[in-house]
Amino acid sequence: MNDSGETLSARRTAAHFLPPGGQRRLLVLAGRPKPVARAREFTLSALVDWSWPDADDVVLLVAELVANAMLHAGGPLELVLDVSDTRLRIEVSDSSPALPAPKEPHRPSQPGGHGLYIVRQTSDRWGATPRPDGKTVWAEIDTR
Repeated sequence: MNDSGETLSARRTAAHFLPPGGQRRLLVLAGRPKPVARAREFTLSALVDWSWPDADDVVLLVAELVANAMLHAGGPLELVLDVSDTRLRIEVSDSSPALPAPKEPHRPSQPGGHGLYIVRQTSDRWGATPRPDGKTVWAEIDTR
């Protein structure tokens, strides 16, 4: 929900052009230079293909998740965009077992510590799932 009380999903339209059953796109980032820029370009290309509204919010969300993996988890391994007619799920995997913890309380006047706050404000849901080789931090945006 944003400051005006409007939910994120209420601002979205269902005018997407998705393949039947949705689509899953994967970008390998491990060992690649400029992972944040690559992730942003990859995401924008997918969003254009899907005629996704609010592309800027999604690209920002992806950039924050990838940047967090760079800063706190030794770098991202891969980015997955999984879209259906009900939601867009963004997943960024890394090799660190440490689960993310937002800084509480959020202090906008202090430098740093804003990434997960942005993720919480931009997505409808977010979390992290442990994996045998690290974790996946994910965020979801409802399409309806």
